[in-house]
Amino acid sequence: MINESKYRGIKNWPKDDRPREKLLKNGEHTLSNSELLAILLRTGVKGQSAIDLARKILEKFKTFRNMSHTDLSQWKEFKGLGQAKIAQIRAALEIGKRFREDEVKENQPKIESSKDVVDILMPRMRDLKKEVFKIVLLNSQNRIIDIFDTGEGTVNKANPIIREIFQKALQNYAVSLICVHNHPSGKTEPSREDRDFTKELYQAGNIMQVKVLDHVIIGDNNYYSFTDENDIDIS
Repeated sequence: MINESKYRGIKNWPKDDRPREKLLKNGEHTLSNSELLAILLRTGVKGQSAIDLARKILEKFKTFRNMSHTDLSQWKEFKGLGQAKIAQIRAALEIGKRFREDEVKENQPKIESSKDVVDILMPRMRDLKKEVFKIVLLNSQNRIIDIFDTGEGTVNKANPIIREIFQKALQNYAVSLICVHNHPSGKTEPSREDRDFTKELYQAGNIMQVKVLDHVIIGDNNYYSFTDENDIDIS
């Protein structure tokens, strides 16, 4: 453990103790959360090194997940920390979330249950503050062809969303699809609008000959599957 009081800023630390140099020499997996965050911050603020500031930020938010769905008002206590640095942190956290989806598209895993889809999409969707629809397109072996976002909105705007869904499905030669959307409230109980949307979605799938396998609602670390609950009425 180094004596940080001896140094005014990270640039004055011994090279082997500097987060950036440690990362390049030993790999990012060897760094603590504070050290990783300090690299994003690049510089500290008056009276604090980047690592000191990183530790204070982590003391407040506890986890990177908590940090990812904050607004500017929650950062006010960190004097001298500007919007540019906050934007850098949040952008890096979002890249981490998107990495999982990119990896999935590349590997084309097979989907055999609602949980398979939830495991892929939950990390990014559970903290969204707006209702967002994601569509998982599948081939004849139930392997993922693509995952795409429809426009932000609600099920009250079902018709434009449904048109976009099946347009994308046909363009990608999808045999089936799964619709996933989040409830920013964290609660997963379907609303009347959710049920109406699901009915329209399944009916459109029958007409377009693209099978709708499920409609999943993501909440705060929980989810609701219309298929698992046998809650589909297309009569």
